[in-house]
Amino acid sequence: MNYLRKRFQQEANKMAQDYVASIPFDQRLYRQDIEGSIAHVQMLAKQQIITESDAKAITNGLNSIREEIKQKKFQFKLELEDIHMNIEARLFEKVGDIAGKLHTARSRNDQIALDLRLFVKEETLRTIDKLKTLQSSLVGLAEANKDVIMPGYTHLQQAQPILLAHHLLAYFEMFQRDKERLHDCLKRTDVLPLGSGALAGVSYPIDREFVARELGFSKVSNNSLDAVSDRDFIIEYEACAASIMMHLSRLAEEIILWSSAEFGFIEIGEAYTTGSSIMPQKKNPDVAELARGKTGRVYGHLMAMLTTMKALPLAYNRDMQEDKEGLFDTVDTLHSTLRVFAEMVKTIKVNVKRVRDAIKKDYILATDLADYLVKKGLPFREAHSVTAKLSEYAITRDKSFHELSLSEYHNFSPLFGEDVYAINLESSLAARNTIGGTSPQQVEAALVRAKNLIEE
Repeated sequence: MNYLRKRFQQEANKMAQDYVASIPFDQRLYRQDIEGSIAHVQMLAKQQIITESDAKAITNGLNSIREEIKQKKFQFKLELEDIHMNIEARLFEKVGDIAGKLHTARSRNDQIALDLRLFVKEETLRTIDKLKTLQSSLVGLAEANKDVIMPGYTHLQQAQPILLAHHLLAYFEMFQRDKERLHDCLKRTDVLPLGSGALAGVSYPIDREFVARELGFSKVSNNSLDAVSDRDFIIEYEACAASIMMHLSRLAEEIILWSSAEFGFIEIGEAYTTGSSIMPQKKNPDVAELARGKTGRVYGHLMAMLTTMKALPLAYNRDMQEDKEGLFDTVDTLHSTLRVFAEMVKTIKVNVKRVRDAIKKDYILATDLADYLVKKGLPFREAHSVTAKLSEYAITRDKSFHELSLSEYHNFSPLFGEDVYAINLESSLAARNTIGGTSPQQVEAALVRAKNLIEE
């Protein structure tokens, strides 16, 4: 029986019934719904709004329903619309009319807000754990290749030499910021909405702080209208997820590029690649490509949620039922991507010779030549101009800087001396020994810091 239609004379239209039902997807919230109901009924008994014996019977019934759902013995009914009504209807079957006391001093409006906050809290912590696992894989790959020198790029053009570990740790920092954003998001999710009723609060002497403690919330909401109509915490989580997927997509793009024949920097483990239907030589980086594609899907859920909420008057509106499917898919997409990347990164083998050989000639040391002139007293802008002309001269003659004679250097500046030939890839790296730089000392310190952050 659908208790929501008692005032109506006419049965619901089947098509309309199917359209408004959320049970096909919100059944996923059964644990949170039952957990919230048990805390609520315990509070009702504590406040003597219902008897202890009634509270015990309801609690036992709810625990029994939870087991039925876990064991896939529970029959969800579309005509009961949502997870709340499905559980309540089954509770009536189990304990009789006292089941009706469970909904005292609450509404489906504050009930679903509670379920979603519990869900997002749990998934936020799971996301943080999965980010840590991926960071650990990146640190492992960086440590195994911490002496490998590679070209650093801007505009996909070789720019300056860096350590491969330094490059990989850049992604560690991105994911560290993502963790910090999630921790910040968690603060605003960690608010109990239950006790707000439909929109105006409730007229019973409830103890909201008791329920908050039982459910692990650090505080209770301050405004009943806001509590039932707020979905900022979902938007924040989805924004965090979009940021994480953007970072994963950037990493995916580099894995795709680096594993191509043109680069040949890395080889991905065969378990994380696929073959071609007609080209037997192919080993495609499909996992990375799919992650790149799924990023747009997560972006879409964030935009959909922002659009849903953009013009809703207070308080609850049925539009807000659209908050769940996108959220669930965001969580599933993000977590599966984080899991597969953490494992895929562990399989990556670096072709050290190919990475080093990718540095064509030594034009990548042009900035070091400019810095050399600055240390000899030339203003940087003038040093930059001299080195630009010197680079053009060397490139058009297909000579490396080390192949130029000192007299050729002097054609551009008399400040060049024999010590110019001491400039090489290793000296370039060693010179960048400031916090955050790519020198071996700084990268070693960054690896230690990264491992400490993972263990926190």
